[in-house]
Amino acid sequence: MPRCLPHGPARLLRRVLPHHRRDCRLGQSPGRRQARDLADAAATRRRGGHRRYRRYLQYRRYRRYLQYRRHGAVGAPMSESTANQPDACADRLPAGIRVFERGWLSANNVLLIDGDDTVLVDTGYVSHAQQTVALVEAALDGKPLKRLINTHLHSDHCGGNALLQRRWQPRTWIPAAEARAVAQWDVDALSYRATGQQCDRFSFDALLEDGQSMRMGGLDWQVIAAPGHDPHAVMLFAPAEGILISGDALWQHGFGVIFPELDGDSGFAEQDAVLRRIAELDVRLVIPGHGSPFADVGAALERARGRLDYLRADPRRNAVHALKVLVKFKLLEQRQMTRDALLQWMAQAPLLERVRLRHLDGAPLPGVMEQVLSGLVKAGAATVDGEMVRNSD
Repeated sequence: MPRCLPHGPARLLRRVLPHHRRDCRLGQSPGRRQARDLADAAATRRRGGHRRYRRYLQYRRYRRYLQYRRHGAVGAPMSESTANQPDACADRLPAGIRVFERGWLSANNVLLIDGDDTVLVDTGYVSHAQQTVALVEAALDGKPLKRLINTHLHSDHCGGNALLQRRWQPRTWIPAAEARAVAQWDVDALSYRATGQQCDRFSFDALLEDGQSMRMGGLDWQVIAAPGHDPHAVMLFAPAEGILISGDALWQHGFGVIFPELDGDSGFAEQDAVLRRIAELDVRLVIPGHGSPFADVGAALERARGRLDYLRADPRRNAVHALKVLVKFKLLEQRQMTRDALLQWMAQAPLLERVRLRHLDGAPLPGVMEQVLSGLVKAGAATVDGEMVRNSD
């Protein structure tokens, strides 16, 4: 049966909890609940209930995931607006494809399963890495992860690579142009130092190039270059089903920041070419890097073109938008910061400093920070209480 994650918590708990315990456990203390769970597991094994025991293990993994989320160890992984909603894309995705919709700090993860062949596309941010492993482990139900693919190497798409490699040693594919930077672990070339973000070091085994073909989830896929947001990014397209894994080249309501333009390199023209390329394909369903999968591709392309025209008309708009995105990302990671800590982080992130000098006429950084915070507060993306700045989802 086709499935598109995330599952609502109630939906998953209904599958893995014994019926007579389903509701009462959630109100127990952690110690008592754990003791009861262990006792139930032992009794289940004695009765030979192997299937229920596997479900119990799945439940324990999901409990671990919920604990990460509840206690703020890794932040909120999924879009709260969609986590408990019906799966609008479930009837369009083949049974071998599952989408873990993660929100904005972590990019979506796409898990493709065809028998023993298992592939994960994109792995989220490093602070969500344990969570990513737990989600993938639960979905694989004992199978190993064989392959790992990155649409591009921004920190929110490959931050889980290292932990996944330690867990399963999957064969890892990255865009070809990033091979040297990853081999030497050049954090400047990989943008992590420039953006003030983090990513644990990982290795790679193979390279993705435009025009390449590969088989995943029982489907044949084409690798398509997607410069614009990132000069080395790729998309994955399955012609038979019309499914496009677009990364940050196309979302339902836009696309990722055009980063090359921030340093004076070409990016708008490349993004325009990517949108034209998508329009030429017979795309019937898009799995984006952020947000829910969607089928109204024509409307999404029209919105993206309008957005691109708006940014091209005044490149300063792209710069201001980039600052808001980077600050919001930091708040998603930290949840809250003092004004002084945020100002210090902005001063130490080289890309933000270059944007200030190139696009904002060297305006004083404190004033730039206030402008950015004002925009985030107005959009409901942050709150400011005296000296404390807090993320607002």
